[in-house]
Amino acid sequence: MEHRLISSIETALGWSGAEKLGKGFARGSVDDPTLISGLLTPNRLLDMVMRRSLDRPQFRCFQKGDEVHPAIYYTDTVSPRGQSVSMVNMRSLGRLLREGATLILDQANVFDPTMEVACRALQWWSCERVQVNAYLTTNDAAGFTLHWDDHDVVIVQLAGEKEWEVRSASREVPMYRDSAPNNTPSNEIIWSGVMKTGDVMHIPRGHWHQATRSGSGSGNSLHVTFGITKRTGASWLAWLADWCREREIFRHDLDRRRGPDSQALAEAAKALVDDRSPADFLTAHEQETALPRHLPFLDILGPLDAVVCTTHFPPRVVENGETAEVVAAGKKLTLTAKALPALRLLLSGGPVLLEQATAVVGREVREVAEILVEEELCAVLTPELSSGYTGLVTNAVS
Repeated sequence: MEHRLISSIETALGWSGAEKLGKGFARGSVDDPTLISGLLTPNRLLDMVMRRSLDRPQFRCFQKGDEVHPAIYYTDTVSPRGQSVSMVNMRSLGRLLREGATLILDQANVFDPTMEVACRALQWWSCERVQVNAYLTTNDAAGFTLHWDDHDVVIVQLAGEKEWEVRSASREVPMYRDSAPNNTPSNEIIWSGVMKTGDVMHIPRGHWHQATRSGSGSGNSLHVTFGITKRTGASWLAWLADWCREREIFRHDLDRRRGPDSQALAEAAKALVDDRSPADFLTAHEQETALPRHLPFLDILGPLDAVVCTTHFPPRVVENGETAEVVAAGKKLTLTAKALPALRLLLSGGPVLLEQATAVVGREVREVAEILVEEELCAVLTPELSSGYTGLVTNAVS
């Protein structure tokens, strides 16, 4: 998938691919105002909040360094039938924003098609799961105090300005579940300064950081943080633990009286490690991740005119003599080899208009598209989903 966000991040950070992800602090700027405004604006974020029933911790508000109690900016909307739905009280929220506050919407990719498509592009690029959180800060509001994240982050400043401080890690590659706490910040400041509209920053896992508008006066800041959680050796061992249940020796009770057969268990564990390498784990992680949410195709609502591949990671397409295999999201499909041109187009990650695609790869593209939609590797390209690609991702048939 060729997404303008990916190429812009690589250019800004001086990268060529995702190999430097998590390897060191990096910072730069995107010289593409239409990309920045096309991702998200403060008003679009507030519109998302207004139209949905959200709750803590999905949506939170902070003021003067403390979290504002949800009762202050939430209200129960009661339907004519007496049904109560919790909604954000936009009048109360507006008052908080005028006074100076920070709003946080976690997993904005669940609610906004542009954020969804951006996260999917980053997932295809990094081969890791990605979610995006949005942060809107107004006037002199402070942000979080000095802290570290248990995943790598790519931050894009979309509007206004915010002051940042980034420090080195005080514990090498700390984890959420770890053998020791990581509570003492490092004294080494790597960078401090102001992030302005279009700026991009990569903060590796474990690096301490904080951001604020305290002392900045009137104004606002909107940035999104793409959280990218990479696999670790601990992830591989946890995966092996699941596979060990296949072997009878690991399912037996450990006998306290006679003592467990340590040698037999050790030999079985070594065989398991030899059979399933870290590379096997990474491949399985990409190919077996569950399908994402998307609208089902209902022919009663209209014909299938356009589709797009929505798997979390790029499907693997393999030519095997007279057949072609597609492996993705825990599924393995076998089609005839003549379907290969259609498969490569439909699974490219870009939107595919079937009328245009028929002229390029032949009439079988419609039949193949129907199969991929039925198997949920592709989704119907609704106007809403299409808006997430507009101006940011090239039509796959172009």
